[in-house]
Amino acid sequence: MSKRTIVTLPGDGIGRIVLNESIRILDAAGFKADYIEANIGWEFWVREGNPLPPQTIGLLEQYKTGLFGAITSKPKEEAAAELSNECQDKGFVYSSPIVGLRQHFNLDICIRPCHTYKGNPLNFIRKGKHGEIEEPVIDVVVFRQNTEGLYSGVEWTDPPDKVYEALLTHPKFVRNFAFTPKAELSVSARIFTKRATERIIRAAFNYAKKYNYSSVTVCEKPNVIRETSGLMFRLAKEIQKNEFPGIELWNTNIDAQMMWLTKNPEDYGVIVAGNMFGDIVSDGFAGLIGGLGFACSANIGEEVAVFEPTHGSAPKYASFPVSIVNPVAMIESACMMLDHLNEQMIASSIRKAIAAVIAEGRVKTYDMLKMKGEPDVIKKGAASTSDMTDAIIDKLKT
Repeated sequence: MSKRTIVTLPGDGIGRIVLNESIRILDAAGFKADYIEANIGWEFWVREGNPLPPQTIGLLEQYKTGLFGAITSKPKEEAAAELSNECQDKGFVYSSPIVGLRQHFNLDICIRPCHTYKGNPLNFIRKGKHGEIEEPVIDVVVFRQNTEGLYSGVEWTDPPDKVYEALLTHPKFVRNFAFTPKAELSVSARIFTKRATERIIRAAFNYAKKYNYSSVTVCEKPNVIRETSGLMFRLAKEIQKNEFPGIELWNTNIDAQMMWLTKNPEDYGVIVAGNMFGDIVSDGFAGLIGGLGFACSANIGEEVAVFEPTHGSAPKYASFPVSIVNPVAMIESACMMLDHLNEQMIASSIRKAIAAVIAEGRVKTYDMLKMKGEPDVIKKGAASTSDMTDAIIDKLKT
């Protein structure tokens, strides 16, 4: 195995903590790599007016693979207020650096697996037909289009005259909004392109074929959002018919899906959605497997790929003298990186070690013990972040 170079992007809050734990696991599992740290996050926004410095872009352009911790994002006005004195009144506008990475490198395919770990006390349970307790096995992989939709960043408050004039050409805009003063309008564009939509749909079907899933579900809202959601479902029908006839195509509306995921989550396999709805449904399924402490993801483009847990920076926890956060989501994200680099054997060994620790039930972080996240949970029997990593490393050795 040749030695690789991985760009590490700790980010904010607990990002550095969990990222370092994942590297401990990678080292213990035998993955050989050099790690180069790149600047990203709130500190650089406050100091420089840019949370995604050009040097970071350059490192990813060179080395192609990034392992990302977590990021802090705040609303427009709050972000502007925290800028350093040197950066005030210079026209800097905050935008999420992870969204910036996705768009700069066209990391358009986001993959978010949600798999049950046997023995996890946070697994979803329900009552069966005769009142018995059932714990369905959940094995869902969400494919989220990562660069378009409502996260494209094409939006205005008090839209420019040309934009407003274009909006006035739509009869529904005239009927419902023409009497609203332009200065009181905020508009966000939901943009789907045929090329990117076909790419995420094919990625979902190819994954289903490779890993023997029987169905792909389009989770959108084509009965209301007829143009964009309608495009995705129409293209999915064409691709399924012409290229993947052996895989069933299902269609669910996002609102109904959020109900059904707690009624029959075991029925679903691969799900594909646009940016916003993919974000929502993946968090919903993550809640059934233990929450964001178990939710990993990949952002994959044609050349560059970045791997990250879906949880946030949780700055409160970063200040604790002993870290209590669950590192599994970050470690699982590192496993997705290994899969991408064709190191499936190492990834499999790590996943088996995680599964063994959870099934044994001896080491549990505070979330697994259903405790409130406070510094004293260690005294109450919760494992620290490093305790969980140590336990996984011990299983790697057996």
